[in-house]
Amino acid sequence: MYIYNVTINIADDVHDSWLQWMKEEHIPQMLALGKFSKAKMTRVMVEEEMGGKTYSVQYTTDSKATLEKYYNEDATKLREEGMKHFSGKFVAFRTELEVIHEQKS
Repeated sequence: MYIYNVTINIADDVHDSWLQWMKEEHIPQMLALGKFSKAKMTRVMVEEEMGGKTYSVQYTTDSKATLEKYYNEDATKLREEGMKHFSGKFVAFRTELEVIHEQKS
């Protein structure tokens, strides 16, 4: 299993509209692709020197191959959507995580 993690710092002046857009449009679009089985959005609990609020969105997928398929088929279009709405108002970086072990209590 893989997690595609996107960490975003969003400016305070567009925070509320961005959060609504993420919950109502972007994350549902990502899940509708059929490449991710779930998404988890968390707030990163740090004070950024540059201001704004920071979030981590984790999209779970079954394999590296499926993630590569997302990059090749969908990533550019979906990233452009975010730029169209919030250009200059956010900084994002992406990481890939491979789940090695998961355990429940």
